[in-house]
Amino acid sequence: MLETLLWIVRRDVTLAWRRRTDLFTTLIFFVIVIALFPLGIGPELDTLRLIAPGVMLVGALLASMLALEQLFSADHRDGSLEQLLLTPQPLGVIVLGKVIAHWLITGLPLVVLAPVLGLQYDMSAESLKVMVIALLLGTPTLSLLGAIGAALTLGLRTGGILVALLVLPLYIPVLIFGAGAVEATASGLGGQAHLSMLGAILLVALLATPIATSAALRISSE
Repeated sequence: MLETLLWIVRRDVTLAWRRRTDLFTTLIFFVIVIALFPLGIGPELDTLRLIAPGVMLVGALLASMLALEQLFSADHRDGSLEQLLLTPQPLGVIVLGKVIAHWLITGLPLVVLAPVLGLQYDMSAESLKVMVIALLLGTPTLSLLGAIGAALTLGLRTGGILVALLVLPLYIPVLIFGAGAVEATASGLGGQAHLSMLGAILLVALLATPIATSAALRISSE
């Protein structure tokens, strides 16, 4: 199963790199969202520091959602998904591999860019550190939860809109605890409790979403 998982990750990352336009679109969208807020809010540093956690998490949430529709649709169009459904390996392993690849090409670059973009909000080094940890815990959860919505809307014409409607309520806890961790750190209260909640949510999503996504894929492919 580990060999299958690694093969799926390698395959999807390679295919995504061949479609570099989609990858750069997600990154550019994230950069634009984060960069426009200081221009609209103004140069007041206290205000920028106050809104920074929410802006960062919302930007990462929207950028991750932008690429969700492509998680299974390309394999569905060329018939690869049907072959993957017939493999003897557990479908949950294949789903997990595709989600890991999705996070590597969309979530991880956002985590790398976040500290650089956070400088324009005058965030402290400690706040930036907590922000990176929150994104490291939160962005995989976004990919895992988003996979359920992508599987349920597979093959539908308005899949992108339906994915947003389905997964946005599931994303709210990640947004709340991620932004709360940075705000608590900035106020001197410490963000460990919020980060622990993010870790617990990630663990539950890691265990439950591959099973739910597998069932959704089988329903959508029938």
